[in-house]
Amino acid sequence: MGDWNLLGKLLEKAQEHSTVVGKVWLTVLFIFRILILSAATEKVWGDEQSGFTCDTKQPGCENVCYDITFPISHVRFWVLQIIFVSTPTLIYLGHILHLVRMEEKQKQKEKEMGHQTEKQALIAEAKHKKALMRDDKGRVRLQGELLRTYVFNVIFKTLFEVGFIVAQYMLYGFELKPMYTCDRPPCPNVVNCYISRPTEKTIFIIFMLGVASVSLLLNLIEVYHLGFTKCRQGISYRRGDASAESISKDIQMCPTDSALKDGTGLTHSSVDGCDIYKAHK
Repeated sequence: MGDWNLLGKLLEKAQEHSTVVGKVWLTVLFIFRILILSAATEKVWGDEQSGFTCDTKQPGCENVCYDITFPISHVRFWVLQIIFVSTPTLIYLGHILHLVRMEEKQKQKEKEMGHQTEKQALIAEAKHKKALMRDDKGRVRLQGELLRTYVFNVIFKTLFEVGFIVAQYMLYGFELKPMYTCDRPPCPNVVNCYISRPTEKTIFIIFMLGVASVSLLLNLIEVYHLGFTKCRQGISYRRGDASAESISKDIQMCPTDSALKDGTGLTHSSVDGCDIYKAHK
């Protein structure tokens, strides 16, 4: 099966900068896919080819029949599935690491620019905050380019999940039969071939299919959550801008006292809560 430690550490870093649904998805990936696949695969599928037998002694017949029955091993298929659905998250993690690296460069640049004016310092600080997009706890906020990367991450994970579920159905179906027939050369005629522990393997296949379906459902929920949340924030932002613009239009500038110092007399009136004084010579 290989070592999953490196992939696990990378995905653990990405979990720190994911949404709540994204963290649940990564937990499902860790426990119900990587961990169980690593622990149970060797015992359940260890005799996959050695336990495949056909009722013929013709040399090469069993190998040909095994190849046509299982174009790709279930274990390798699931490993590919995990790698593909994890790749978008790794790309998202790479984007975050890029932001962290830019932050370090910005801090180093600020240290080198020790003799800068106050105005330049404020401008540099504003650019720095805009580039980092961090909250008070130091976590990267999902906005701008990072948000688009995260959305594409979820979309591609969804597409990969659907693709692998369909591919699994096209290759083997969702159950293993105890007996398969084969008539490929060099088999002398139609021969019967048998696999070991078909019921146990079928249960394992259904379990992995169920986990993939749960992961797909979580991805769909996250797409809805991101779309609904960001649309609501956009509507609130537009309403806030409209209210601010309306208030700014309603504010009227009152004349200052300095403009009335030379007046010999003052006439007072009030318009919309604004005191107006008119000077008379």
